[in-house]
Amino acid sequence: MKLAIFDVDGTISDSQTHITHAMAMGFEAAGQPAPPASKVLQIVGLSLPVAVAQIAPELDALTQARIVQGYKDSYKSTRAVDPAPLYPGAKALLQRLAARDDLLLAVATGKSRRGLVALIAHHGLDGIFVNLQVADDHPSKPHPSMVLTALAEAGVEARGAVMIGDTSYDMEMGRSAGVATIGVRWGYHPPAELEAAGAGQMVSDFDALEAALMTLWEMQP
Repeated sequence: MKLAIFDVDGTISDSQTHITHAMAMGFEAAGQPAPPASKVLQIVGLSLPVAVAQIAPELDALTQARIVQGYKDSYKSTRAVDPAPLYPGAKALLQRLAARDDLLLAVATGKSRRGLVALIAHHGLDGIFVNLQVADDHPSKPHPSMVLTALAEAGVEARGAVMIGDTSYDMEMGRSAGVATIGVRWGYHPPAELEAAGAGQMVSDFDALEAALMTLWEMQP
């Protein structure tokens, strides 16, 4: 049995508008100017407190905590009326992969469990993933905890698993856990950063991702 572990934001879901808006609202709630969107997208994938600390290390802990809470409040209200869309082709690929009897799917994301469960329910992805690794339960990426726990819960060894994501944090996390890595070109970090972080392969669309998975383990389509 093999295990494909997916990042969410920037890999499955195109949530950049929601993320940059929520971060701007978080900074506003703390009386701070909003950071540039480009700076926000560089921290997508990190757990929220770590992300805020990286964007604004000069701010004190209390102000950072206000930003975090403001972000959460804004994202929650936006999600309720306008859930982040999936990338075209994402759902179809996940459904095809989940239907196989030689492959399991899991998630490793910087999102909260509540946010991830809401996204899964909205897009009809219930039952696709055998386990969900979220920021609530783990150190921030690129710490390997999420991947190691996904492996343990699925009963799959590292050599039979792959981490799929759009950021250098995903690639570093996967490598630290000893699994293969596939970087996607449609997300929030430039492909060169993923390659520098050790991406084993880079793909440009979901068809190419499916082909890469089949080739990685010599599976039949």
